[in-house]
Order: sequence, then structure tokens, then C-alpha cells
Amino acid sequence: MKITKIDLNCDLGESFGPWTMGLDAEIIPLISSANIACGFHAGDPLVMAKTVKAAREHGVAVGAHPGFPDLSGFGRRDMKVSGEEAKAYIQYQIGALKAFCDAQKVPLAHVKPHGALYNMAARDPVLAEAICRAIAEVDPGLILLALAGSEMIRAAERQGLAVAREVFADRAYEEDGSLVARSKRGALITDEDEALRRVVGMVKEGRVTAITGKEITLTADSVCVHGDGNQALAFVQKINARFKAEGIAIVPLAAIVGSSAKKPTGS
Repeated sequence: MKITKIDLNCDLGESFGPWTMGLDAEIIPLISSANIACGFHAGDPLVMAKTVKAAREHGVAVGAHPGFPDLSGFGRRDMKVSGEEAKAYIQYQIGALKAFCDAQKVPLAHVKPHGALYNMAARDPVLAEAICRAIAEVDPGLILLALAGSEMIRAAERQGLAVAREVFADRAYEEDGSLVARSKRGALITDEDEALRRVVGMVKEGRVTAITGKEITLTADSVCVHGDGNQALAFVQKINARFKAEGIAIVPLAAIVGSSAKKPTGS
């Protein structure tokens, strides 16, 4: 099947107080969806408001990026939590970001869990179910953005949520389609040309080479670049340009998987 459109997303709004993380202002004009930290793993109220405003000005769809309550670990450390706790964490953070969206007349379009929460829920059906229930109870029109082929995809389908399958430009894959743990050598893709080749293969051909050398298949609705990576801006610039050269439109998730959420308009 010929791919004609794809979402390009980035995890943003991860600065905190005087500490600056990423090049959000430069990246936002080049993407179609922004996953904004909600204060648990990163971000603060002023950063959240500023990032929502920047997304609105550039017509970029806004999504909540909830994580574990772990500022010092940037939400990348596994935590043992019950389904009830996970559900409350998700709803609390969605609510926090939605307040800023409502204040600026920006629709909240999607939810993408962060870091360890994302990776654990990709494997754990109980945690995945709790996350999807949390989203559905807040707003069943929200789209879940989750790892292609993961338990979160299946849980979202059971809950009746619109779900978008995500692939990563800057991360290596295991043979089962999970992301290689950051603690392992080769987990991060740092070469811009290699990242570009992998993205094109995932989007156009539905496959990528795992860290073992085995080719695996996956389906991509959205490509993610981590905003905290050293090459984040260069990755986004090259991927954006390549998609345009290939005739692939960069569009928000709702234009790919459908949702009751509306695309924000620029001011």
C-alpha cells in the first residue's frame, strides 16, 4: 500500500524551572503533533502553558505526555504501581494539561505515555488496560499514541479508543518489536543518515532491522523523535524534508486514525 501521509511527533515541554531541555521553539514548526510533559517526569506550569501556546501558533496538534512521578529520574525508572494508581496518574496529568489547552482554546488531541510507563505498558496488559481506561473515562475521543504491536494497542482497541501506532527514529528495536533498553549498547540511534534510512524503511516498507540483525515488520502511523536527544532538531529537519521529497504529507494523528478531536488553528 502506498503511504501518502504520516504524523511526525516529538516529546516536548520537558524543561523545568531554570533548567532548559531541548530546542522546542525550533522543532515545533516542523512537526504535526507535540507530546507535552505534564509535570510528573518533567515540565512545570509555565513550561506547559508556553508549549501549548507555541503549538497553537503553528497549528500543531497537542497531546498529553504523562509519566511516572519521578522528576529526578526523568520518568525513565521502572516503578511498581497498581492499575488503580496508574489510572489516577494518567487522569491527573491529562487534566493538568487540558486546563492549559482549554484556557488557550486548543483541543487536546491525544495521549502518549512517557518513558518507563510507556515501555512497561507495552509489555504489561494490566497496566495497558489501566492507561486506556483512564483515557476513555476522561474523553473517549482522545487518541492513544503507543508503540506499534504493543499491549497498549490491543488495550486501546478493546476500549474502543482511536489508536495510532508509533515508531521511533532514534531508538533501536528488539526482535519482538520492543525498544532496546537505554542501558544497552546501541539502544540510541545517533547517526542522522542511519536514522533517516530506518524511518523511510519503517514508513514505506513496514520493516526495520532489529539490534540482532533480524528484519522485523511493523506498521507506522506516527514517527517519534525524542526532544531531549542531542540530534533531535537535525533528525526532525531531515525527516521532514525527506517526507516532503517522497510526497508524504505530514499530518496530525486525527487525519490518519480519526478522532472527535479537532485540529488546532493558528492565531
